[in-house]
Amino acid sequence: MDRYVARANIDHYLNILKDRNLTAQRRSTTIALLIAELDKLSEDVEHLEFAEIRIGISRQEIAQARARRDTVSFGTSDRDDAEKHLIHLENVHTMLDDFCHRLRHKIGSRPA
Repeated sequence: MDRYVARANIDHYLNILKDRNLTAQRRSTTIALLIAELDKLSEDVEHLEFAEIRIGISRQEIAQARARRDTVSFGTSDRDDAEKHLIHLENVHTMLDDFCHRLRHKIGSRPA
C-alpha cells in the first residue's frame, strides 16, 4: 500500500510542477516532497519501469515546451517565461533521470 501511495504522490507532485504559474516557494516545496517520495521508492528496483515511463512522459513535455518556446519572439516577456518553464521541466527531468540511474545501478550491482 505504501508503494501505491508513493507512486500516486509522485504523479501528483509531477502534475503540480507542470503549472507555469507555480510560485517559487510552492515549486521548491513540491520538489522537496517529490524527492522524498522518490527516495521511498529507491529501495526497491521494481519501480524502475514506473520511473522509466515517467522519464518518457517528461521527454515529451520538454519537447512540447521547447516547441512552444520556439514560437515566441525573442526579447519578449513571453519568451522569457517560456524559457524559464522549459528549464524547470528539464530540471525535473534530471531528477527523474537520476532516480532511474540509481535503480539501474542497484540492478547491476545485485549478485548473480
